[in-house]
Amino acid sequence: MQRRNFSRVLLAGGGLAAVGTLSWGTAQAQIAGLKEGTDYMRLPRPAPVDSAAGQVEVVEFFAYTCIHCYNFEPHITEWLKQKPAHVTLRRVPVAFSDAFLPLQRLYFALEAMGQVDALHEKVFKAIHVDKQRLTTPDAIAAWIEKQGVDKGKFTEFYNSFAVAGKASRATQLQDAYKVEGTPALGVAGRFYIPGQGPRTLAVANALIAEVRKG
Repeated sequence: MQRRNFSRVLLAGGGLAAVGTLSWGTAQAQIAGLKEGTDYMRLPRPAPVDSAAGQVEVVEFFAYTCIHCYNFEPHITEWLKQKPAHVTLRRVPVAFSDAFLPLQRLYFALEAMGQVDALHEKVFKAIHVDKQRLTTPDAIAAWIEKQGVDKGKFTEFYNSFAVAGKASRATQLQDAYKVEGTPALGVAGRFYIPGQGPRTLAVANALIAEVRKG
């Protein structure tokens, strides 16, 4: 679900290839191998962060309709199993246009109900494997009901001011990070990483180490 073509970024080799298998233990030593402006971008102004003091926040910008995000999800899942305790992940569904809003609200409704772990990956599968058109609130609510979730309760959360507020703040955050395509990562309100696949996470690991260092 890209607005611009990032095929040249993070897949071109060079310095990035050197960190393709980067581990947490070697991340700090590898930051010099990255190219600012190509492998990652430094934000001209810091973006807001929600993490507590001492934590490094990583933001995953995604869209349920993005096939690259669907393919990226297993890498994020594996990365979460290995990340240090001082790193937190914040998922942020993007909204490049009004067409994204129903699924953006879906994510925040699931979050409010404590259903992200149970249904996040299932939403991706419904769209990209089962080819379901979850493009309207009615279609989304009908799908949710089939997952064994109370439809009335879900609809209440979906239409709530709290979810609307989170969706609005998510769009503001994507603008603060200058997100141009998905999937993408933000690190500590300071760095933006476009791309997909495990190499993106290797770059994130190096930037996390850089944040911790200074």
